[in-house]
Amino acid sequence: MTRQQIFSIVFFTLLVLLLYQIGLMFEPFLFPALWAALLAHIAFPLHLRFTAWCRGKRALSAAVLTVGVLVVVVLPLVVLGFMLAREAAAAELAIRGWIAGGGLQRLPGQLTAVPWIGGWLGSMAANTSLEALSAEESVVAGAKILSRFLIGQMGDLLKNTFLLMTDFFIMLLVLFFLFKDGRDWVDALYELIPMDESHKRKIVARLDQTIRAVVKGMLVTAIVQGLLAGAAYLVLDVPFPVVLTALTVILAPLPFGGTALIWGPVVAYLFWAGAMGKALIMLAWGVGVVSTIDQVLRPWLIGLEVQIPTLLLVLSVLGGLALYGLVGLFVGPILVSLLMTAIQIYREEYHSPTGTAVIGH
Repeated sequence: MTRQQIFSIVFFTLLVLLLYQIGLMFEPFLFPALWAALLAHIAFPLHLRFTAWCRGKRALSAAVLTVGVLVVVVLPLVVLGFMLAREAAAAELAIRGWIAGGGLQRLPGQLTAVPWIGGWLGSMAANTSLEALSAEESVVAGAKILSRFLIGQMGDLLKNTFLLMTDFFIMLLVLFFLFKDGRDWVDALYELIPMDESHKRKIVARLDQTIRAVVKGMLVTAIVQGLLAGAAYLVLDVPFPVVLTALTVILAPLPFGGTALIWGPVVAYLFWAGAMGKALIMLAWGVGVVSTIDQVLRPWLIGLEVQIPTLLLVLSVLGGLALYGLVGLFVGPILVSLLMTAIQIYREEYHSPTGTAVIGH
């Protein structure tokens, strides 16, 4: 072994150890940084325009866009929080009024009127002790449960709020520097990648295409689902349709539950209110349209551009969510797309003699 080879082994060993330690140190900031990278990539064309308007001052453009993200994200969340708090108080008063007006006693009879399963629901309710409770006992019991829940969750709520604010601040900080210096970092990293130039261009192009397709697919699908559900809330005269629509859009990207976490309780509310026809319409609309269109629109929007097979797309979304949390909804399909590109390069360079093999077609 030559002296140069020894030096190379020592150098790369130290480099791997250093990268490992740096990875451990930066691990708590991984998810805020991933969110910042997604936002920066999507908004980077706008950053280039702002930079041109600012006569090449990238820092000024980065500051403007970062503040814009702060305003666009924080203000709607604050407004939505106030609306939810106000409407939650109104819902509590409505529930108290329903109990005080004998709603619990009328519930078995209302459930009996439900088509097909009304008899079973009525017998189940009749066998419970709900009708035996007075209005006062129900209110007191509910208040005790609510108080215990709030006291038990207060510490976790404060802790999670602090962590959320910290992550959001880190995301904004990373976002600013990605706008300001991101292109230089990408160019430097691009030069360091030990691959053929054509391969690097193919991978970078696939990465750019996949990120845009995944983000567009997720956002468009969530908005369409929210608007479809919101139209039903409005037509069926459901209370607080605007807030319910906003919550439907927010929860729509979740593969488990998703929009059903909102329209499902709406169906239950309509059943309880005695509006059996409206409840059945909401149930049919939720199952047949709102939740079903997610299975068609999202794979079509994403797969149309990046040509990921539907099965791999669904599994990558679910696996990404399980491994990385909410940001995994975007990371999972991106990783699968990059893997497909790497396999395609391998087949063209080392396997296929004609170089015409293509994955995903």
